[in-house]
Amino acid sequence: MTRYSLAATCIALALSTTANASSIEEELKALKERIEQLEAQQEAANKTQQPVQQDVVVINEVEVVEALETVEKTEAKVNFGGAVRVNYSYEDFNDANADRGGDFDFDLFRIDVSGSYGDLIYSAQYRWFEYMNVVQHAWIGYNFDEHQQGKIGVTQVPFGMLTYASNNYFFSSNFYLGLEDDHDMGLNYTYKSDVNRFDVAFYKNDEQGGIDGFVSDRTDRYAYDVVGIRLDGEDAYDAPTAGYEAGEVNTFNLRYAHNFTFDKLGVELGGSVQAGQLEIANGTDGDNFAAAIHGILDYDRWNVKLQVTDYEYNVDGMDVDRIVVAAYHFYDSIPAEATTYIANVAYSLPIDFGPVSNLTFYNDYSLVTGKSASLEDTFMNVTGMAVSAGGLYTYFDYVVAENQPFIGGTMVGNGDTNKRFNINFGYYF
Repeated sequence: MTRYSLAATCIALALSTTANASSIEEELKALKERIEQLEAQQEAANKTQQPVQQDVVVINEVEVVEALETVEKTEAKVNFGGAVRVNYSYEDFNDANADRGGDFDFDLFRIDVSGSYGDLIYSAQYRWFEYMNVVQHAWIGYNFDEHQQGKIGVTQVPFGMLTYASNNYFFSSNFYLGLEDDHDMGLNYTYKSDVNRFDVAFYKNDEQGGIDGFVSDRTDRYAYDVVGIRLDGEDAYDAPTAGYEAGEVNTFNLRYAHNFTFDKLGVELGGSVQAGQLEIANGTDGDNFAAAIHGILDYDRWNVKLQVTDYEYNVDGMDVDRIVVAAYHFYDSIPAEATTYIANVAYSLPIDFGPVSNLTFYNDYSLVTGKSASLEDTFMNVTGMAVSAGGLYTYFDYVVAENQPFIGGTMVGNGDTNKRFNINFGYYF
């Protein structure tokens, strides 16, 4: 009887370009059943000390596994997910809200799609709010090897602590400056090993296509971006004056992080640099620069996040103190330069109480100081708890803040200290 190599059969199947997905699955199932049958015969022969029948296939387990992995890797994979979130808030700075005992509103519905075909990968997320619809991210990429990955599209900007510099629903003050969880349109390369991560990225413009992007409303975006120059006498929430609309262009990002392990203590130390241009409608040139250093410490169930960031916007021939930004269907303003500090601590507690599997307690603190034109400082302190229960993830946040967006203020304001109690219920599928 002719002897056959099962490994060779698997490899031939993996290299076949005509087999469709269903036939591949059927062939793999049959091959796996044959392997189990042959292994059973080998075991029985060993027990009786009799030679295996000559027509039994010779099995090279390494080659079989590699062949099966090759077939699996070349199959197209698509994953769908999403979330629906609702939000309760009680705001002491909003008399109408306080008189009603707070408000309970729809937050968002989102759809996530991701997948791969061989080493090609992709991911996108679209969000529906009551007042706008936005792309949060949308990119395609390629895994060069187990350590290197490239992406093109709307990707997360590699700056500061990743993925987030916060634990709570409101992020840190950096988010409202466009320096946390920002997403722009460009190219991104990442090298990642067990101890090192290096990111380099080039963003041609923001996710809406910059100042000339064909969009119906420049304020409808997930993350904050520069959209204009704030002139003297304008209100913080005004649209930019005609001729002074602006956009971020040709921005380069470099980020490096190194991980250390000391017994139970894990430490990440890193630095980030961002530099780019501002395109202004009247032809004036501008530029921006930001840098940050960060540290993340993990000890048992404890997590500490620390970051210092400095940024500055410059416009040729103008003494600009305020920059117009946009997000969440409105315009706002930020200082043209400032220094920010982030200090967060969290404790994760696994529990077994009905569907509840984990409680995360945290206190997140942000400070924005050294602002242009001696604008008053911004601070935000969020004390809260996140509850995990299956697909349900709920934030309970008590926020105390001054000159902080969404807490009764603006980054360029001179306001009072405000408070907000917030519960965000999210089901993720």
